[in-house]
Amino acid sequence: MVMLADVIDAAVGADTHRDTHTLEITTAAGITLATTTVPNTDEGSDRAVAWIGEHAPGPQVAAAVEGSRSYGIGLARALSAAGVSVLEIEQPHSRERRRGKSDPIDAHLAALHALRLDADRLPTPRTDGDREALRILLGARQELIMTRRRAINQLRALLLTGDEADRQLARTKQFSDARLETIIQRAVLDGQTREQSIRREEARRLALRIRETGADLATNNTRLRTIVTELAPDLIAKLGVGPISAAQAIVTWSHHGRCRNEAAFAALAGASPLPASSGRTTRHRLNRGGDRALNCALHSIVLTRWRSCPRTRAYVERRRSEGRSDREIRRILKRYVARELYRTLNTTTTLP
Repeated sequence: MVMLADVIDAAVGADTHRDTHTLEITTAAGITLATTTVPNTDEGSDRAVAWIGEHAPGPQVAAAVEGSRSYGIGLARALSAAGVSVLEIEQPHSRERRRGKSDPIDAHLAALHALRLDADRLPTPRTDGDREALRILLGARQELIMTRRRAINQLRALLLTGDEADRQLARTKQFSDARLETIIQRAVLDGQTREQSIRREEARRLALRIRETGADLATNNTRLRTIVTELAPDLIAKLGVGPISAAQAIVTWSHHGRCRNEAAFAALAGASPLPASSGRTTRHRLNRGGDRALNCALHSIVLTRWRSCPRTRAYVERRRSEGRSDREIRRILKRYVARELYRTLNTTTTLP
């Protein structure tokens, strides 16, 4: 294994925060050359780039940035624009903080961590552009789903404590557009008590929120489909892969080279089998780590194929005849889908 320390002249460790960033530059041998603190602004990022140019002993420099998609995103973008290789580094474990906790110590630990990395398996940050647009839309979708579900639960609970007409509306499995329109158009009648009038007003407000969030979700789905179709048309053409699951796969995959192979992508998705053998028993168990959002997308794809794909149904029956449980079969299918998505993303995606 060739470590990063063997191929670079210096490493920069960056401990990022809301107001300031602390940076340390070290040689390939781990010797500290200089330390500085800059503000978390565009001017501070430019100062950091100039500071690295002044103190770097050579042109080959790699920067290990904590929070490269959070407080350190401005610094990471400035370093990338200046030609510095940026690495995505997690916060140091408590066991590594034997000398205590401070911003310079964390920056030093980030630089040392980068030097020990495999040069062929560097954790590069996720990309901006269309990939970031998909991430924003997926985050907005989650918020809309939670808002709509909460409003539906509140409306159902409100109607269940009303009169017979309200209770009939509450017993429906889904609030269709027609039922929502019925609730919205109901007027407050003369002779109603204050409780009854307020109940109807609140029911109308909740019904309007449900309808609005439903329209927003439809718009969100359309925008996701448009971007995914442009980036990876072959991906969304796969059976069971819709715009939401395809967008999540692109967001997690990010760009060519982020996952070195399909096994790494499956491990990132939490779909890689983990050995769970003992004695005469040879088996694997579910991986409960990784990106759970991507794992959920794989689960949705598998369920769709389980229901509607004859080939998948035949495979399930064959595995059942071998004594496999449905949980084990789903795990195997998730691994297969992860392989299929990875190969499609690497061969057809237009992201750089």
